[in-house]
Amino acid sequence: MKTFFKILVAIIILAALYVLIAMFAFDKKYHFEQSVVINAPKEKVWQNVGSLKAYNVWDPFSKADKDIVITYSGAGDKVGDSYHWKGNDEVGEGEQSITELVPNEKMITKLHFIKPFEGDAVATFVLTPEGSGTKVTWALDNELNTMMKIMKPMMDMNMKKMFDQGLGDLKKVAEK
Repeated sequence: MKTFFKILVAIIILAALYVLIAMFAFDKKYHFEQSVVINAPKEKVWQNVGSLKAYNVWDPFSKADKDIVITYSGAGDKVGDSYHWKGNDEVGEGEQSITELVPNEKMITKLHFIKPFEGDAVATFVLTPEGSGTKVTWALDNELNTMMKIMKPMMDMNMKKMFDQGLGDLKKVAEK
């Protein structure tokens, strides 16, 4: 029984140390990015990336709730166009709007999360030629509050899973 309590105390001390290190050592700026090479010209890939409506066809976050409600403002392919989503607890509620667009090359959007947590982020999609295909780099940048700093390793794992799924689905759609 003494050994069990020693192990339990050690685990609690390690967890407390991790929380302190995360709070003070982890940067509040968060950047995550993933890339995929798609066997298609960038003009074809752009048809699936350069529009919010096309993005929602392969976007893994939207797919997490089959009953998600998405309301568009604009055609979804011009600076200022946006959409509002409202879904289950996993998907939450928020808005995404296009802030910069360079056709066949880059789209930058601002994300405003409403639920379950209030926050803002920037998503970037960059298309570059790679051999006979197109490299798509998808990035997300935001600032982490103290609680989110503690959860950063879990966020990284979740983002990797979602970006892998999304870029994989984009590759399937764009290579048809």
